[in-house]
Amino acid sequence: MGKLLRVNTKEKTFGFEEVPEAYAGLGGRALTSKMILDEVPATCHPLGKANKLIFSPGLLTGSPAANSGRLSAGAKSPLTGGIKESNSGGYASQKLARLGIAALVLEDKPEEDEFSIIVINNDSVEVLPAGDLTNAGNYEVMEKLWQKYGKNVAVISIGQAGEQCLKGASMNQADLNGRPGRAHGRGGLGAVMGSKKIKAIVVDDKGAPRVEIKDPEAFKAANKRWVDMLKSHPVSGQGLPSYGTAVLVNLVNEAGAFPTKNFRSGRFEHAQDISGEKMAELIEQRGGVTTEGCHPGCVIKCSNVYHDKDGKYLTSGFEYETIWAFGAHTTIKELDDIAMLDRLCDDFGLDTIEMGVAIGIAMEGGMIPWGDGKAAIDLLSKVGDFAPEGKIIGNGSVFTGEALGVDRIPVVKKQALPAYDPRSCKGVGVTYATTPMGADHTAGYGVTANILSVGGTIDPCKKEGNIELSQNLQVATAAIDAAGLCLFIAFAILDDEDGVPTIVDMLNARYGLTLTPNDIVALGKSILNNEKEFNRKAGFTEIDDQLPEMFNETFPPHNTTWDFTLEELSETLKF
Repeated sequence: MGKLLRVNTKEKTFGFEEVPEAYAGLGGRALTSKMILDEVPATCHPLGKANKLIFSPGLLTGSPAANSGRLSAGAKSPLTGGIKESNSGGYASQKLARLGIAALVLEDKPEEDEFSIIVINNDSVEVLPAGDLTNAGNYEVMEKLWQKYGKNVAVISIGQAGEQCLKGASMNQADLNGRPGRAHGRGGLGAVMGSKKIKAIVVDDKGAPRVEIKDPEAFKAANKRWVDMLKSHPVSGQGLPSYGTAVLVNLVNEAGAFPTKNFRSGRFEHAQDISGEKMAELIEQRGGVTTEGCHPGCVIKCSNVYHDKDGKYLTSGFEYETIWAFGAHTTIKELDDIAMLDRLCDDFGLDTIEMGVAIGIAMEGGMIPWGDGKAAIDLLSKVGDFAPEGKIIGNGSVFTGEALGVDRIPVVKKQALPAYDPRSCKGVGVTYATTPMGADHTAGYGVTANILSVGGTIDPCKKEGNIELSQNLQVATAAIDAAGLCLFIAFAILDDEDGVPTIVDMLNARYGLTLTPNDIVALGKSILNNEKEFNRKAGFTEIDDQLPEMFNETFPPHNTTWDFTLEELSETLKF
């Protein structure tokens, strides 16, 4: 299972240790959440020395398994005050796995203000001064680090938001072109990295051996079935590669669940102008890239490169959630303005969902006008200037609302809701309310059966079946995160009864085990139980597992309301 690499950020020292029995057989989210539960005092300050920032590749990461290059990052969240796992593509997960590192753990906290970088390769670990990288944005950081250490090294870095320890701060990874298009976005973990004065982490696996596959022939056969499954599914094989995640704009808008003007209605009259189809059209016209992977070995390739009207690079990894948050939520309808806001988030190191929702709150509070893209760009730019207005927006939706006296703040556990209204996509609503992560669509993506008819069909506007849907998806997602697999593999496995057994076959062939699908379910449940236990120790109760009162309003066009009781929601993760 590799080794743990612990870096003491105060002393600038490091040490390797064997994975203890308590962590044996764990990877990805399973390992980060278990270590946070066991090693981080639940009542500690998230920016204090007792918190830890943990990176862990998944159980299949480093192997040839398709779409297995996701990296889990875990800590106590500065945004929610609870446990957090934030997941990203990029190079780092596979390189850590090939170096035999089961987890990279950042501990303690420096007393001085100087930032450092950590450089990890096959025969050394160094903690070095950040020098002129301090105060720089992620684009500059990654360009300089690729120039110094070579193209295709992994880079995880923070921008100005992380340096300021803002609650909306992300950690960004270099994408396949060395740009900060991949992000550990949610939960403010960039602030934890900033509190430990780590500006960037470089990982180079040159000279490292390939990961051992116990049964190469069985693995090869299972992976072939796996690739065929992903490529043949209409969502993972056609929709996502053609239009990226923004393929959902028209679909969710048509379903009446596309939250518009701070969750006042489910349809945006300008949805077509910010749709995946429109984006793909502009990318082709301007010489961008319509489809590319977020990590080596991805066969879905839902990422992209978006150019401006002059044909120059503007942003990459331009996602549905980002387009919604800066688009329909704020009523901005110019895709180029939304793309610039995305670029600023990547550069400053900010979660696009949290920032889009916070800018909508700023509009709600009269700070800038509704729908004014240029004003939103100017406001978000204040983060990079270390300006007071930037500290308000950069600290997220709740902070912005409190600063402006706004009571209409769409959050759960202080984290902003993503791009599906819970009243007309109730399966996701149950997930928002009950996941230990705070409002998070990826924790249990009920859009599958609610809107896309994947894995069956459950009415998105009625209560029936949606608690069970969310529960099953939360368990499955936790296990997927532990394996290091991309969330979008779920479309294929929900519609193919051979999906989960194929993942089990790859795990068994990789490690020489005899796991069954029941073991995967048990792993998912154990992860959620660990996360719930940390939050309980941090002071969370069932009262925190509900939506804010703004969702009691009737929601057009289907005139739905949020009608789950606390008692009903409390059954979601009881196992």
